[in-house]
Amino acid sequence: MLPRSLGAPLLTGRFKQTADDFVVDEVLGFECSGAGEHLWLQIRKTGLSTPDVADQLARATGLRAADISWSGLKDKHGVCTQWFSLHSPGKEVSGLAGLASDKLCILQQLRNHKKLRRGSHRSNRFRIRLREVAAVADVTADAAWQDLQQRLATVAQAGVPNYFGEQRFGHDNLSHAEAWFLGQRKPRGRLERGMWLSAARSALFNAVLARRVEQDNWHRYLPGDVMNLDGSASVFLASADDDSLPQRLLLQDIHPTGPLWGQGELPSRDVTAALEQAVAAEMAVFSEALPRFGLKQERRSLRLPVKAIDYRRPDTGTLDLEFTLPTGTYATAVLHELCNYHEVRP
Repeated sequence: MLPRSLGAPLLTGRFKQTADDFVVDEVLGFECSGAGEHLWLQIRKTGLSTPDVADQLARATGLRAADISWSGLKDKHGVCTQWFSLHSPGKEVSGLAGLASDKLCILQQLRNHKKLRRGSHRSNRFRIRLREVAAVADVTADAAWQDLQQRLATVAQAGVPNYFGEQRFGHDNLSHAEAWFLGQRKPRGRLERGMWLSAARSALFNAVLARRVEQDNWHRYLPGDVMNLDGSASVFLASADDDSLPQRLLLQDIHPTGPLWGQGELPSRDVTAALEQAVAAEMAVFSEALPRFGLKQERRSLRLPVKAIDYRRPDTGTLDLEFTLPTGTYATAVLHELCNYHEVRP
């Protein structure tokens, strides 16, 4: 169990009992031009993965898989609205009308001059329902709900640890990656290879973040920190002489970062680099293997800012949560701080 920044929650609940319990909508953050050789589709899907939808689009339209793009992977087990782009220069796209089903609905069709690229949408808006919500043993219901309200206020002000969620690791991706690195098996194709590499890299990042959560400095300056400018991919080596760091961190203008392991020297220094190297040494099977596959050292924010968070209690056993997260982050990182949730998988 990954350590929590706020300690053990006092509520338990069941997550994803039905598809409607997990609703996520992509927020592009920009407008399509209305013209161009790329047809953008806003699609609502249920019970389908993002690659499943792309496959259906390719079969229905006759386009190549390479002509179909999306910004982010969305969970199969939920109601998810996301954008796809189809490259169709100089011709109309036929076959889309036959796609409509109880699992797939095309909400909008817009033309744009550019294709949709990975990570190009601004954020995701989540609506989550937890069922069978109750206080943990030996805690009153009133105390548990008061604790939740305090956690919500803290999360809105300070964010949560930016852990990679369980979806990143699948059922066995991490153990398969370890067996691969030890020469005991090989991935079947590029997709499996990518999933195993991502799982190993994400596990290393989570381990570094967990260490800093335990030390209570995941959202504070540590000598040698590389900072991320909020809302961007920009990073910089922070200076201990910069008196503005505490205020900028408090306002969530910047965030400490952790390593996405790969080739090259760590950009962190001093105490931060020592901590990251120590974790890497403990996970040497992963840290020694990842650079061999051409991955470069990159950075990821240790803190996940949570915007517009709100909750409702339709009844005593149900909790509805709403919040917005940046692209590439996980709603389960927020749930992890708020309650002991048990995910129901079909």
